[in-house]
Amino acid sequence: MERKNAWAKYDAAGMEKIEAFARNYCAFLDNGKTERECVAQAVKAAQDAGFIDLMQAAKEGRQLTAGDKVYVNWMNKSFMCFVVGREPLEMGMNILGAHIDSPRLDVKQNPLYEESELAYLDTHYYGGIKKYQWVAQPLALHGVFCKKDGSTVTVAIGEDAADPVFYITDLLIHLAQEQMTKTAAKVIEGEELNLLIGGKPVQDEDKASVTAGVLAILKEKYGVEEEDFLSAELEIVPAGKARDVGFDRSLIAAYGHDDRVCAYPSMQAVLDFEGVPAYTVCAVLTDKEEIGSVGATGMDSRFFENVVAEFADLAGAKGDLALRRVLKNSRMLSSDVSAGFDPNFAAAFEKKNAAFLGRGVCFNKYTGSRGKSGSNDANAEYIAQLRRILDDAEVAFQTCELGRVDLGGGGTIAYMCAKYGMNVIDAGVAVLSMHAPYEIISKVDLYEAYLGYCAFLRDARPL
Repeated sequence: MERKNAWAKYDAAGMEKIEAFARNYCAFLDNGKTERECVAQAVKAAQDAGFIDLMQAAKEGRQLTAGDKVYVNWMNKSFMCFVVGREPLEMGMNILGAHIDSPRLDVKQNPLYEESELAYLDTHYYGGIKKYQWVAQPLALHGVFCKKDGSTVTVAIGEDAADPVFYITDLLIHLAQEQMTKTAAKVIEGEELNLLIGGKPVQDEDKASVTAGVLAILKEKYGVEEEDFLSAELEIVPAGKARDVGFDRSLIAAYGHDDRVCAYPSMQAVLDFEGVPAYTVCAVLTDKEEIGSVGATGMDSRFFENVVAEFADLAGAKGDLALRRVLKNSRMLSSDVSAGFDPNFAAAFEKKNAAFLGRGVCFNKYTGSRGKSGSNDANAEYIAQLRRILDDAEVAFQTCELGRVDLGGGGTIAYMCAKYGMNVIDAGVAVLSMHAPYEIISKVDLYEAYLGYCAFLRDARPL
């Protein structure tokens, strides 16, 4: 039952393939620190690969046939792409589903204020974070201002070497005796995550004001007013690029591995598919998983069902019953990360059922918490098929749980898709320091995930 380290099977040529894939993935991360930026990259990659806009095809009344390639940009925050297969669509699809949102800080709608001649933006954290990890480090500001005239101003400040960065202060150790007695949950409170954005007063009417200077810069450089914050989506993320870790460069430290380390290979597995698949293949990159998959762009909405309905209608599976059959008969990998075993915190894991870096794709039969609450709990018959597929393709994989029983737990989009009756299991990459500003993954696990996803798209069949 012991799983071997995947690095051992690669020769020099294989190592170069791993490195090349990792370089492309890091570029995706560096240019995709928000879900909007990820979708923009996905759309461009799809168009470059010859995919056409599904919604435009629907407007034109175009019918899809085997081999056709289409994509959907859903509200600039979620993305789907398909390659039509030879078999009738009602036999189901092979689906890879991942999320492209990550824990972060969001700027509030009325955020700008000044205190003691320093200017700040108020924030509200998004997703599960350890708040103390977000202080005393350089931060970047990404997002959009949507103006009343219908125009959109895109900003990404803090990534270029010539850019300023932003910062959330911490209390100096010399005065922190009281702070140090607090629990980790309380040492930094949510309302203390205030982003420092300026400190130079300028004359504004009859008084000097730092915020006036900040607003003047925003007006000059971006053409936005203070009221434009009301309809802005601004995300605060760590500044800087993905970096190799270790003397052997086998690991990657970056913001957003959860879950872009699964989203990127899922997308690429569909975009790279050669020939015509037996069964239609699909990748779903979705939003808002970190806060429960809610909203119009989250997996718990009907966007997935609505897009599949549009696709099915053009691919010959018309009507509600046909749509239900398409969804019921589909097979899905909920491509999401797993908690990598960390020797520094070994007591948090049950080692026989933990995910290890370097051992390939992680299959989580169930996530949830305690008594499997909120989990999908995949069928054994489905897992048996996946074992065969990955073994035949010589892809390294492991089975795991998300930590020790009764300790914690987590959720994914798996159970939301299982509600259609389709077979779903979580299948992703092991991550160290999950939900920290910088997380760690192994390059070989990233590449094994891509190979495993490709094998699944090619060989999964109805049970």
